[in-house]
Amino acid sequence: MVHAAVPKLTAKGRATRQRIVCAASALMLERGVARTTIEDIQEAANVSTSQMYHYFADKGDLVAAVIDLQSDQVLGGQQLELHRLDSIEAMVRWRNALVDVMRGRSCIGGCPIGSLASELSDTDPLARARLARAFAQWEDLIRDGLAAVAARGELPPGLDVDRLALALLAGVQGGLLLSQVRRDTGPLEAAMDAMIEHLRSMGVR
Repeated sequence: MVHAAVPKLTAKGRATRQRIVCAASALMLERGVARTTIEDIQEAANVSTSQMYHYFADKGDLVAAVIDLQSDQVLGGQQLELHRLDSIEAMVRWRNALVDVMRGRSCIGGCPIGSLASELSDTDPLARARLARAFAQWEDLIRDGLAAVAARGELPPGLDVDRLALALLAGVQGGLLLSQVRRDTGPLEAAMDAMIEHLRSMGVR
């Protein structure tokens, strides 16, 4: 993940900046970016206007930091499973981990990266580019895992793992969105189970 440039800060400064970003992130995911004002964030983070603009040039700069935070949290929460994604059974464990996360949140919130992308992609080119990089990193992790599965001989020779990784990420995103709408993990389970069964149908054991 390519993060926004951050000036050298003291430990106290880093803590203050992080508090602002966390407050902004919570508000933007709850209310939407457009409906979250700088004043709202100042109040939630308990910082002054001068403090706010010491750390962030403008709202766009803060949005970039929120995207980085959410990307790190979403991918960081999955990296252990994705780095071990070297077999079909490992895919099942990843699937179960994602379902457990959604179930633990009662399916509220969906995918933070997806939520930000839905709101910002058509109106903020810089944010869209940053979100695209986050999705690309996620896709790369999946592709690396599928390549490892192929190397073990569990996938048919010549399978397009790039396309498969993209399809799997698209299925995960759709499943997360529908699970959020329905307040039920069923759509996410169906999307991931269908992909796993597709692999098994190609002779994967």
